[in-house]
Amino acid sequence: MYLLDSCAFIWMVQKDSRISPLVLNVLSGYDDVYVSLATFWEIAIKKTTGKLDLPQDSFELEKLCIASEIEILPLKMEYFERIQKMPLIHRDPFDRIITATAIEEGLTLLTNDSNITQYDGVKTLW
Repeated sequence: MYLLDSCAFIWMVQKDSRISPLVLNVLSGYDDVYVSLATFWEIAIKKTTGKLDLPQDSFELEKLCIASEIEILPLKMEYFERIQKMPLIHRDPFDRIITATAIEEGLTLLTNDSNITQYDGVKTLW
């Protein structure tokens, strides 16, 4: 079972060549794949500030997830408790909540962010 980080999700949507062959294989397989609601929050903020040019709105991204059988995970209090125990290796709040989600849910995080791999208890694949 896998959790897409925000970059991996965006690159999947954009069909970007930066997404790794291993991740593409996971996405085309029959494994359970998830995305955090925090990713939608991050995308909305980046689109509002002009840091991300993504034509799809939140509802279109949600429909894409449904069509791709990617489940959107809600935020849970356990994730925020986990964040408080994590060292400040990564200061990006979205990466921290997504990492905490992966740890708490026992999911392999699909990410190319080398900072995230430094956290104890997180499994990654890229």
